[in-house]
Amino acid sequence: MLTLEGLYAGYGSITALRDVSLQVAEGEMVALVGVNGAGKTTTLATIAGILKPLQGSITFQGRSIGGQSPEEIIRQGIALVPEGRRIFPSLTVSENLRLGAAIRRDRAGIQQDIEAMYQRFPILGKRFNQPGGTLSGGEQQQLAIARALMSQPKLLMLDEPSLGLAPILVDAIFDLITQLRQTGVTILLVEQNVERALEIVDRAYLLNTGRVETSGSPAELRQRVDLTRAYLGG
Repeated sequence: MLTLEGLYAGYGSITALRDVSLQVAEGEMVALVGVNGAGKTTTLATIAGILKPLQGSITFQGRSIGGQSPEEIIRQGIALVPEGRRIFPSLTVSENLRLGAAIRRDRAGIQQDIEAMYQRFPILGKRFNQPGGTLSGGEQQQLAIARALMSQPKLLMLDEPSLGLAPILVDAIFDLITQLRQTGVTILLVEQNVERALEIVDRAYLLNTGRVETSGSPAELRQRVDLTRAYLGG
């Protein structure tokens, strides 16, 4: 479904990704793990069109999407749940969800999907008329994921979904991600909690200083790499 080949990207004069190649097959859940600054968020931002590739290719469902705008990327069927959630705090839960469907024109379908989100995320149904900024961290994360799902993505990218959440909420978010995968959504996950991520994904890529150091199934990564040292930068 998604293929990156020889991807270079960065910020100004800083090259943050160097020759990154990876694949995500339809129906898979794949993780990107590594220390802070390894290039994980940069990879997602480049796929999402927030950053332009300096070199290399990004192919989604057989079509080149490298360099397209974020709106074009969403229309292709890729949605990003950014680190820090980035909901609109002054807008209600309902208004945030409608913004997630901004590329759609099927009003009846949008309303049906909003009702479906209230079923999938019951707390959002209870808070539908409440400003997003008044929700707890876990509730905001649910809203951010629901907002992304409103674009009906084929590929959902999650950037640090458990960051800053209490342990009990982390459990709930990982359960939610697992349930989403079971509905057929393909997922590319960046997650600071590497052990929890490896419990639920099919494959993972370990990034180090902007390069793919190794990849494989969770079992293969555990055999090849001391993940505690690698993840903590040891």
